[in-house]
Amino acid sequence: MAILITLLVLGAVLIFLETILPGLVAGIIGFLCLTAAVILGYRDFGYQTGGLILAGVLVGLLIGTWCWLEFFPESGIARKFISRGSVGELGADKSEFLNGTGTALSQLRPSGTASINGQRVDVVTEGSLIERGATIKVVAVEGSRVVVREA
Repeated sequence: MAILITLLVLGAVLIFLETILPGLVAGIIGFLCLTAAVILGYRDFGYQTGGLILAGVLVGLLIGTWCWLEFFPESGIARKFISRGSVGELGADKSEFLNGTGTALSQLRPSGTASINGQRVDVVTEGSLIERGATIKVVAVEGSRVVVREA
């Protein structure tokens, strides 16, 4: 009985520690401890007690998972692991190129490089091939993606 309780407590503690320790080792060992406790419960105490131990482990895992999802993200420990701020602007918006015209610097099949408003820009066509040196027009800007078609 003592080894059964030890395995249950050790398994629960190791699964909890998995939230802090990297590598999945503590979680796997904790799961194996809980599995061994259930197996020992069936072997030593019969099907009825083994079933109760299994049900208790499953209910404990469900409650523990719910508590972890509910309370861990706002805890002091989680604040050490979760970044809440942003470092800076990505500068990915290229809306100034919308409706601009330029020249294909490379063959666009469907992506390549073009000169638009005097700037070298990575562009993508609407799907068709555009030869190098062709005049192009920007038809859409989606974040950092500049979509062009032959003018």
